[in-house]
Amino acid sequence: MTEDLTRYLISRPVPSDRPLLGLTVLVVEDSRFASEALRLMALRSGARLRRADCLRAAYRHLQTYCPGVVVVDMGLPDGSGADLIRHIRNTLRSAPAIIGLSGDPALRETALEAGADGFLAKPLESLVLFQQAILMALPSEARPKVPRTLPDEVISPDPLALRDDLSEVVRMLAERPDPEAVGYVGQFLSGLARSTRDAALEDVASELRNALPGAAAISRAAGLVQARLAAGKSF
Repeated sequence: MTEDLTRYLISRPVPSDRPLLGLTVLVVEDSRFASEALRLMALRSGARLRRADCLRAAYRHLQTYCPGVVVVDMGLPDGSGADLIRHIRNTLRSAPAIIGLSGDPALRETALEAGADGFLAKPLESLVLFQQAILMALPSEARPKVPRTLPDEVISPDPLALRDDLSEVVRMLAERPDPEAVGYVGQFLSGLARSTRDAALEDVASELRNALPGAAAISRAAGLVQARLAAGKSF
C-alpha cells in the first residue's frame, strides 16, 4: 500500500457505519452475481469498487490504478487467482492489501500461501464479515480508530445477475468445451451453487470438476441449469 494512501486512511474522518470510506477495492471476479454482492457491500461500507472479470483485465487495471484492496477469485477463465496474488505481492512496489475469494473453503490455504492477507468464502451475504476481512487485511495503522457499527445486514444481489451467470453456463456447455474448459465451468457453477445453497446444482458441478467428465455429466449439468432458468430459480 502506498505511503500517500496509508497517510490518507490514517487521517480521514470515518463514520462508524462506513468504515471503508476512501478505499478503492478492485474485485477480480468472473461471476456477475458474486460481483454484485461485493458491489453492494462496498457501497454500504463507503468504498469505491472497480471490477475485472479475468486475469488479463486485472493486469490492465493494476497498470493504471492503485487500489487499496484487491479481492481475487481463485478460479478465473484465463488462469488461477493464485498467480495474480503472487504477481501483486512480488512485483508491485507498493502492494495493496489482498484477499482471496472462493466458493471452495479448501482454497483458503492456497490463497494465503500465494501471499493473500485474508480470505472470503462464498456465499457472500454478511456485510459485517466483508468489512472485517477488509479491515483486517489493511495495515494496523490504516484501520479506523473509532468504534465501528457492526451491521447485521444480509446482502441480496439482483436476481438478474444470477440469471446472467446461469445463462453463461448454458452457453459454455453448448460449445462442446475441452476437458480443461469443462473443469472451469464446473468451478464457476460450484460457486453459484454455494452462493444460492443449491445442493443439486453443486452435485452436478462436482461432476464437471472431475478430471474427465463424460458427455452424460455435461448433459445433466446443462439440463439442470436450463431447468433452473425455466423455473425462474432465483432467485
